[in-house]
Amino acid sequence: MPWLMKAEPDSRIVKGKDVKFSVDDFEKLGISPWDGVRNHEAKKIMKERMKVGDKVLFYHSNCKTPGVYAIAEIAKEGYPDYTAWDPDHPYFDAKTNKDHPTWFMVDVKFRQRLSYPPTLSLIKTLASSSALPSEISYIGRDGLDAIKSMQLVNRGRLSVQPVENAAFDAIVKLGTQGGWEGLVDSKGKSISTPIPKPKTGSSTPQSKKRDAPSAQVEEGVDTIPVKAPVNQKSKRQGSNINTNKNTSGQRRSKRIKVV
Repeated sequence: MPWLMKAEPDSRIVKGKDVKFSVDDFEKLGISPWDGVRNHEAKKIMKERMKVGDKVLFYHSNCKTPGVYAIAEIAKEGYPDYTAWDPDHPYFDAKTNKDHPTWFMVDVKFRQRLSYPPTLSLIKTLASSSALPSEISYIGRDGLDAIKSMQLVNRGRLSVQPVENAAFDAIVKLGTQGGWEGLVDSKGKSISTPIPKPKTGSSTPQSKKRDAPSAQVEEGVDTIPVKAPVNQKSKRQGSNINTNKNTSGQRRSKRIKVV
């Protein structure tokens, strides 16, 4: 079965260390342990369900333009996440140990970037569309229906998710063939949906309509893993960051821990 796995591409400091992991980082490493997951449902998927060779959609989360940026595959099946035992790791868990491990991880291998990364805005637009847009007729009605059923649009907060084969194929087609760029604007709004104009002539200011939660907030409860090169400590463990520096420009996540 294919999977969707999320990572944060923007810098975020946890216990003095940067836990970002972008498609650029992933491509440079080639193979990376998916460590730092501290959600039991996601842990169980990695421990019990993922198999070597399973396909993966690599997803950027908690960023300006969340979406699927690359294709990967499972390179090693579930094994204990040793970062949970390291007091210096951002996601150290004092309640677990080597003899009774609580958390598990897999190794994931980078395969290729997607030339036209399907954004979360696009995926949500398609999920709410009753008709298949002509611009992406190549995914077929089955592909559109598969996208509608994706956990990403129904249970978006989970950072490790199963994906049906038809949905995986549709997302990869969108990412390699493109042509959908005109379906959403720069703000992620569906271009086919008219935006109401504010009423005039009233002395009482209208309260603004509350925007729907952004992708960052929607995905902010679950957790995103910290990655590390294979056969050695987490790459980020060696990059201590001076937390006395001004970090006002850094993104703050609502996550408590990463999954």
